Amino acid sequence: MIQSSGGDHDISPDAIKKLQAARESILQQLSKVIVGQQDVIDELLISIFSRGHCLLEGVPGLAKTLLISTLARTLNLSFSRIQFTPDLMPADITGTEVIEEQPGGALQRRFMEGPLFANVILADEINRTPPKTQAALLEAMQERQVTVGRVRHGLSDPFFVLATQNPIEQEGTYPLPEAQQDRFMFKVLVDYPSFDEELEVARRTTSRVNTQVDAVLTGEEILELQDLVRSVPVADHVIRYALAIVRQTRVGSEGVPDFVRDQIGWGAGPRAVQFLVLGGKARALLNGRTHVTVEDIQELCRPVLRHRMVVTFAAESDGISTDDVIDRLVRETPTAEDELTRDARFQKIFAS
Repeated sequence: MIQSSGGDHDISPDAIKKLQAARESILQQLSKVIVGQQDVIDELLISIFSRGHCLLEGVPGLAKTLLISTLARTLNLSFSRIQFTPDLMPADITGTEVIEEQPGGALQRRFMEGPLFANVILADEINRTPPKTQAALLEAMQERQVTVGRVRHGLSDPFFVLATQNPIEQEGTYPLPEAQQDRFMFKVLVDYPSFDEELEVARRTTSRVNTQVDAVLTGEEILELQDLVRSVPVADHVIRYALAIVRQTRVGSEGVPDFVRDQIGWGAGPRAVQFLVLGGKARALLNGRTHVTVEDIQELCRPVLRHRMVVTFAAESDGISTDDVIDRLVRETPTAEDELTRDARFQKIFAS
């Protein structure tokens, strides 16, 4: 058994096997409905086991909503779908207080829970609603509670917000505020399927097939697996590597590369480091390891950082995306501990 860095839990081989078995069972159930999208599914699972929220972006028709609703069915949890529209109000999702007449004529105030009071929330087309309603999710996502009429109401545990959105350049959308984007652990880009995948989609969706998806995990089991993820030890040099990547995105700080200064308007905050490390822990366990490697951090840089960085107008005009900048940072950041500590530029980054 391996002792965690915090010293509170042990990670047994049986626990690792349980997490891997849960992943395989979920994938088996999802494959009954979803064709391909393996990377998207893996990032969704990492987010869930890390106790994070996930934002999926892609053009209409790529089965984003179907993927999330099917995933919710594989978990024995309460599920709520919120269709975000331009006329949706904050109370429509958080709930509201009503006054009811009791027997005898007395009036009593009662809170009517909104659709946020479920374990899994599908926030469908979240960028179709104005920022005022989008902001109603902030407290729920961060604090796992909502405040209505000066009264705080706790939400269910586990609690996940799995949101979908169309690309910003589509008509009739409202860009998510930066503070809200930062609450999402991952931003996952859903791309078009390959030819063979689309061929299989066409076959399945045009035939009379009624697929039954079974639940494979309970809420208690998910909470146990989330605790297990946080018990995974992480070496200091891996955390330092995550810090090196994130701190290089902060324009105006010491040691930031010239290409970042030219191409990035602003960079990622401390949550990015936290989510890189947590996601690395979940990815390590899902791959049967009890320690986090630099490769785990590298694989998660895109989904963790792409919505926490904004490219400049000049860079965007040249066709440079945040993923391009992230990939270059990963290529040019030393992975060895001694190289990071010897490099004068990184000494400035860690000292600033």
